[in-house]
Amino acid sequence: MESTVKVLIVEDEPNARTGLAELISGWGYRTETAQDGLEGWEKALQWDPAIVVTDLKMPRLDGAGLLEKLKQEGPGANVAVVLLTAMGSIRVAVEAMKLGAYDFLQKPVDATRLKTILANAARQRDTAIELEVARRRLRESGVLGSLVGSSRQMREIFALIEQIAPSNVPVLITGESGTGKELVARTLHDLSPRKPRQFVAVNCAAIPETLIESEIFGHEKGAFTGAAERRAGCFELASEGTLLLDEIAEMPAGTQAKLLRVLEERKFRRLGARTEQEVDVRVLAATNQEPSKAVAEGRLRADLFYRLNVFNIHMPPLRDHMDDLPAMAEAILAQMNQKHGRRVAGLGQTMLDRLMAHHWPGNARELRNTIERAVILCPEGSLLDARHLPPGFGAEGGPPAPGPAEGAISLQVGMTVDEAERLLILRTLEATGQNKTRAAEILGVSLKTLHNKLKLYGAAGEN
Repeated sequence: MESTVKVLIVEDEPNARTGLAELISGWGYRTETAQDGLEGWEKALQWDPAIVVTDLKMPRLDGAGLLEKLKQEGPGANVAVVLLTAMGSIRVAVEAMKLGAYDFLQKPVDATRLKTILANAARQRDTAIELEVARRRLRESGVLGSLVGSSRQMREIFALIEQIAPSNVPVLITGESGTGKELVARTLHDLSPRKPRQFVAVNCAAIPETLIESEIFGHEKGAFTGAAERRAGCFELASEGTLLLDEIAEMPAGTQAKLLRVLEERKFRRLGARTEQEVDVRVLAATNQEPSKAVAEGRLRADLFYRLNVFNIHMPPLRDHMDDLPAMAEAILAQMNQKHGRRVAGLGQTMLDRLMAHHWPGNARELRNTIERAVILCPEGSLLDARHLPPGFGAEGGPPAPGPAEGAISLQVGMTVDEAERLLILRTLEATGQNKTRAAEILGVSLKTLHNKLKLYGAAGEN
């Protein structure tokens, strides 16, 4: 099937021009030719190519002049210009790169290299167009990918995402549990040239310490007891795509050291393997902890923190940008209608008033869960209202404080701190219906820490 990507070939030597057109057409691109820069300029205006492959030295208007006109006066900044240079023109080509050329090739042209350049340029063009569509959608409705919001905080986050998404730099995403850190990571992936490849997310806090290296780097058959076959790790699964390391501060120190080496050398080794392999992955990291505190306490290596924190995106808690809640709730409602095959008409005023009065300790995740439950309970075609909220959902800043008979714990004089902690954890689990993720959020600890505590308490804590 013929590609829709248009490539304009500008070359003053007839045989070279014809040969390039046949070669590039054979790869599935639509091609047009011009014999010098001036004709190339005129055809670019008429034909609107995605890519222009042009010789550098030509009569009337040379390749550098054509590049300048295309960037300043032409179809738009999204056109990728590839320069073909003679051996003695490399310096000129490098200067042209500074003016906006996408890449350059020496003559005679290496066909394999040209094919790779064209494929990358076409992919970048698609990304640029998608980013412009996302910007237009953001201007019209305050939506960027799966993120929603028009508040000052969210607009600043959207602007930073737009700026850094097309690059390959690491990003550290911070914020409380449930604020949407993974949504940020997915949006960075979706607005990057890596979108056609895999987005892989791994929660470092949810993997036992003995298995985390195998999960991330993979292992060979027989690398350890139970390794019955070779297994690819997250770096291999995310090849040419994006890898999110969630709860990075919970990663064991030894694994952090190996991760740092992969980031610096772009090579890794499966457990039990004798050789290393190169990797092309954009690494994003997230944590619900204060990174500087985690570094000071020795839970996060300082060198790894600095390597990951090229850019930092901090997601604010929902209570700090409540103006965004109505739009977020409507977007979640539409998603839940589609997910569950429902036709809930919208949010009623009583529902919205109760949502706006809540403190949202669980942030956007809690909002999502609340609306999903309400959508399932709401009759078809009706509006969501306060009747569809969970029992005990508070109208004044959160659920009502429990009285002595509900949710209270009794601490006796002489009770040890460990005993008090155990009682608090087990009672919190009871209150959340044994939902360990929610209990960890309420207690202000990581899920991994909660699991470790429960192991200490034995079967009573696990059941």
